Amino acid sequence: MIADRRGFILEHARPQRPPHVPELVLLLADEITPIWRLTEDELERQGVPPPFWAFAWAGGQAVARYLLDHPEEVAGKRVLDFATGSGLVAIAAARAGAADVLGSDIDLFCETAVALNAEANGVTVRFTSEDLLASDPPDVDLICAGDVSYEGPMAGRVHAWLRAAHARGIRVLVGDPGRSYLPREGLTLLAEYQVPTTRELEDAEVKRCGVWAVMD
Repeated sequence: MIADRRGFILEHARPQRPPHVPELVLLLADEITPIWRLTEDELERQGVPPPFWAFAWAGGQAVARYLLDHPEEVAGKRVLDFATGSGLVAIAAARAGAADVLGSDIDLFCETAVALNAEANGVTVRFTSEDLLASDPPDVDLICAGDVSYEGPMAGRVHAWLRAAHARGIRVLVGDPGRSYLPREGLTLLAEYQVPTTRELEDAEVKRCGVWAVMD
């Protein structure tokens, strides 16, 4: 594992404004940054996990847009951004007035990316690398989860955990661009967006993304 995660991120990403949330600036990869061209084998040889932190995924952009447009969802509340990646949704929550924001991700590169991105946006985001799926949902008011339905078994675990959080009285928002493993029941659509992306990441240059609330 690369010891200097900060140096690696600064070398392989550059400050950019996600197209659907241009109010924010994040260290992201694109065609002119070195990590864009690295294969999974090359990343593995360097001891680097897949760089989910390096991209503003469509589902996360949708949730971030929703929070910025509806600050009443987070104002004065304790917010968890599950699988935070770059920290996009967490930073949007902080900008929208959340009292406390925690980003969670098991990838330690995300810890460094979130710290750098939060600083760039003038907000504070705490971070945990704990596997939250292994325990009860934490004591928060709102859980946000963007783009967590791309792989079957993991999506099943995540959505069961999110439903458990809802059962405890925690509001849960899910952002997704129509991934195969998004549940078809127990979700209420709150908003829908056309999110610009790239064919290097997605199957279209614009993805229709929904933001759902977990409901009974």
